[in-house]
Amino acid sequence: MEQQNGELSGKTVLVTGGGSGIGRAAAELLAEYGAQVCVADIHLDGAAETADRIVAAGGEALAVPCDLTKSGDVEEAVQSVVKKWGKLDGVFANGGIVGDLTSIEEMEPANWDQVMDTNLKGVFLTVKYSIPHLKRQGGSVVVTSSVSGNRVISQVGMSAYSTSKGALSIFAKMAALELAGYGIRVNTICPGGVKTNIQASIDEKPELEAVELPVQLPHGGMPLEHRPASPQQVAELVSFLLGNRSSHITGTDVYIDGGESLLRG
Repeated sequence: MEQQNGELSGKTVLVTGGGSGIGRAAAELLAEYGAQVCVADIHLDGAAETADRIVAAGGEALAVPCDLTKSGDVEEAVQSVVKKWGKLDGVFANGGIVGDLTSIEEMEPANWDQVMDTNLKGVFLTVKYSIPHLKRQGGSVVVTSSVSGNRVISQVGMSAYSTSKGALSIFAKMAALELAGYGIRVNTICPGGVKTNIQASIDEKPELEAVELPVQLPHGGMPLEHRPASPQQVAELVSFLLGNRSSHITGTDVYIDGGESLLRG
């Protein structure tokens, strides 16, 4: 999947969770391909660093703070794109959290709510406030789901995360059908393991040991390349789905996991 620099020239894109990991890699690649990128993140320092990297490389970028659980923050982030560049062509709804890894019995309701509010409600708000602007000329929305919300259910302790990511897949299909008449495409990407620093933010509770299953995975959990995806590989998929080459693709889950989920269900 190769694109030429400039393929996204003239397009404006909002990237949530753009301060690190997949979001940062996508924001930088979209800018490299010519897009004007608004980088939104709850951590403004991270968003600003991404935007600075884009500008230093000769691209156009804007950093905005955005708590995905707050409708006012999300609406303002969308408006920031339109105020600066006059339109919105694409959205990468990527921001999200894993939450605590624990058993359902021991999970705090507040943790469940935080994961759902960030991952599910956050995408709903991002899409909702983007629609009026995308309607003007059509566009593309890419939502970050996960193999953990579609194919892989063996990750004990991730019930909140997996439920939110599975729900996103259904939400994206509903949105794809509802918005097709306006020329707006909506797809989800479903990464498996990706080499980012997200593991450092996961709080694995001791109660998890009581419900863990003695699963012996096949030798070599990732058949293709035998390693996690790089953020840049995921970014290439995002840029493809936001660009014109995917103009007839909507309502689709695209897996990028090196075949991992074919071994681990």
